[in-house]
Amino acid sequence: MSNRTFTMIKPDAVANGHIGGILNMINAAGFRIVAMKMTQLSSAKAGEFYAVHKERPFYGELVEFMSSGHIVAAILEKDNAVEDFRKLIGATNPANAEEGTIRKKYAESIGRNAVHGSDSNENAAIEGDFFFSGLEKF
Repeated sequence: MSNRTFTMIKPDAVANGHIGGILNMINAAGFRIVAMKMTQLSSAKAGEFYAVHKERPFYGELVEFMSSGHIVAAILEKDNAVEDFRKLIGATNPANAEEGTIRKKYAESIGRNAVHGSDSNENAAIEGDFFFSGLEKF
């Protein structure tokens, strides 16, 4: 079990001014931010990040959306980080997300669901390394 996970605040939530609210929820849940940056993914970089979904029908739309505006990438630290963060963000479909979750509060739809959260310890490490060098992690 790892004590780090990766998240991205997606273009919809950034454009709608929800960075502060989402970060407040992350901090209130006991996570420590060990790396964070605002950036914008090119289509190529978004495609590389989501390559695992390349064969899925929504891949092109996902890449287009994720390169459509600024994102905030962050590595979070807490005991049981991956599992606890998945609980905090809630179900992919905000209509099915529990009250008090990030997606229930800030997501617009399944496709515009405000945040990404790693689904495993292995992916958390891979995704964090995609965005941050060793010098950027504290």
